[in-house]
Amino acid sequence: MSQASVTTDPIEPFAELRSGSLGVRLAAGPDEIDAVQALRYRVFYQELGAKADSETSRTQRDKDIYDTVADHLLVVDHGLGEGLRNVVGTYRLIHRKAARRIGRFYSSSEYDIDRIEAIPGSILELGRSCVDGYYRNRSVMQLLWRGIGAYVFLHKIELMFGCASLPGIDPDALAPELTYLYYNHLAPVSVRPRALPHRYVEMRRLDPDETEVRAALTRLPPLIKGYLRLGGFVGDGAVIDPQFNTTDVAVVVQTDLVTDKYIKHYQLLGRDTPD
Repeated sequence: MSQASVTTDPIEPFAELRSGSLGVRLAAGPDEIDAVQALRYRVFYQELGAKADSETSRTQRDKDIYDTVADHLLVVDHGLGEGLRNVVGTYRLIHRKAARRIGRFYSSSEYDIDRIEAIPGSILELGRSCVDGYYRNRSVMQLLWRGIGAYVFLHKIELMFGCASLPGIDPDALAPELTYLYYNHLAPVSVRPRALPHRYVEMRRLDPDETEVRAALTRLPPLIKGYLRLGGFVGDGAVIDPQFNTTDVAVVVQTDLVTDKYIKHYQLLGRDTPD
């Protein structure tokens, strides 16, 4: 199946949420998806050292089959005018109906997610998150989460999941973080992903009593900390991703807290587009 042959059902967008010159919304068409893919290339390949194949090097775009069915959340800096460079942050969102069009979620290439897919309600895969280096601050991440909250609220998402990355491919160098995550944030069995057998990397690398919790938390990437603050869990087993020079963990987040925050901060204020 070619990428060009895959289409997705129209998705109901939400109004752009603003914070100063920045706004968050869904990509409106091919040009904005191209801008998202250009941003991902700059961050993942030029900055973080992912290994590009010939097509990726030629186009200078990070893209795959999942982009053709996904909704692309983006942060735009209106102060930069129009064009590719005004997209400064992104998240890829794939709901169940979209994944069915290509027969799978991205996470299934690394994890057994059968228990998650068996959930009867609406589920959402999060992935390919990145922010331009100049904009990596709390306000931009909060704006992305506001966008996710709006999407979750609008489409009645009950559970979110995806692969989150730690830098590097040496699990021993990441032993404090992996050990901490396993012993303190392991997902309930009913929704627990498990790394595929041929990719499974043990997370219990240290004695939990010897793990310095504060140090491990400090070393965790901000994105994973954000999931944990929302009551998120991790799956069983890490996965090495040599292409992106990362060690991945599966993350599962029930959306109650996300939805509650959206309602309290936005809907109860009687405005759909906060200042």
